[in-house]
Amino acid sequence: MILYSTNHQSDDVSLEEAVFRGLPPDNGLYMPHVIPTLPASFFEKIDTLSISEIAFEVSKALLGDDIPEEYIKTIVERAIDFDAPLIALEKDTYVLELFHGPSMAFKDFGARFMASLMSYFLQKSQKDIHILVATSGDTGGAVAQGFYKTPGIKVTILYPTGKVSDIQEKQLTTLGENVTALEVDGTFDDCQALVKAAFLDNELSSKINLASANSINISRLIPQSFYYFNAYAQLKKAGNTKPVVFCVPSGNFGNLSAGLIAQKMGLPVKMFVAATNVNNIVPKYLASGNYEPKPSQETISNAMDVGNPSNFIRMRLLAGDAHEEVIKHIAGDFSDDKTTKAAMKDVYERTQYVMCPHTAVAYLGLKSYTDTLSEEVAGVLLSTAHYAKFLDVVEETLGTSVAIPERLSALLSKEKVAIPMTKEFGDFKEYLLSL
Repeated sequence: MILYSTNHQSDDVSLEEAVFRGLPPDNGLYMPHVIPTLPASFFEKIDTLSISEIAFEVSKALLGDDIPEEYIKTIVERAIDFDAPLIALEKDTYVLELFHGPSMAFKDFGARFMASLMSYFLQKSQKDIHILVATSGDTGGAVAQGFYKTPGIKVTILYPTGKVSDIQEKQLTTLGENVTALEVDGTFDDCQALVKAAFLDNELSSKINLASANSINISRLIPQSFYYFNAYAQLKKAGNTKPVVFCVPSGNFGNLSAGLIAQKMGLPVKMFVAATNVNNIVPKYLASGNYEPKPSQETISNAMDVGNPSNFIRMRLLAGDAHEEVIKHIAGDFSDDKTTKAAMKDVYERTQYVMCPHTAVAYLGLKSYTDTLSEEVAGVLLSTAHYAKFLDVVEETLGTSVAIPERLSALLSKEKVAIPMTKEFGDFKEYLLSL
């Protein structure tokens, strides 16, 4: 896989360099020159394959020139050892549950795959690296779990103080070992800006082997494509013949970009719906053609509180670049907190299904789009995190207590360990150089 920078001012690189560099020197994002199309035979038999078997076939097509087949198999088997079941919610409406991994969020797919891929390359090069990651909620916990005790890798996670849920905070502040959490006095956008600035700082890059585990890293997007194929496989196995619509609750737009990669590889998708909260930069772009980033606003769906989505350029390029091409593949919708809570309550009262706020935003986005159609479709909404990670909001909205999985409830009694950090890059740089 040869990758280029979306700013076109840096040299093309190999997969290994893109994975460890994270960002190109010109501050663009790495994109593959070629995305292969999977053969028709793959889709003919896809309903007979497990998610790890699907992941192997997709990875082999993408990475086969860089990594021997037997190692690809090992990477996939180590990373994707949990399922992503498709749950029938209503007629022609399905929830793709992506929270059955260790941190109970969809980001387990990307973090665990990236950790396995980096371990493969590090064993070859005998290097040590320091991973920096900004989180608005679930990324931190997934990265912490995915890289925990991985030889040769240190992890520093930056999160905005007071803007992640209690359980999310405990997931990234209680592991220790090679994982350190920095509690930043600012927003997620501030955390992300610190990480980006670190990668572009010549002094830091000359002294520390920095790498990123945010969705700016191309190796995060590859495994996130797996579950789109897997959802299609489950629909096919259930006898569905209707066109498929995916609704993706979106913040940085890595998840939706991964779906577009799957579509480019041949996955039949009628439409993607980009569903956001009031941080609706992309829905506004889809409606008007104007992309206008703004400071993020705080909402109950905090993982989507992003005012300048870092994967926007990838999403646009994968969907055809020009606005008139992009809207052929992506529709947009957004919901405020009041509407989100109403949807959570309505779905629970009718079906007893408990949704986290992000899942509810996706539910509303899917309904908003499918209600405009004259044809019947199979609508799949992505559930990106277990509802118990947003316990206060969920219980208050539903007016009842809900069950908490043991692996999450056990965290609440653990002691948080985090280092306070300002949003000034000079302070962050000084901290990194002191390690």
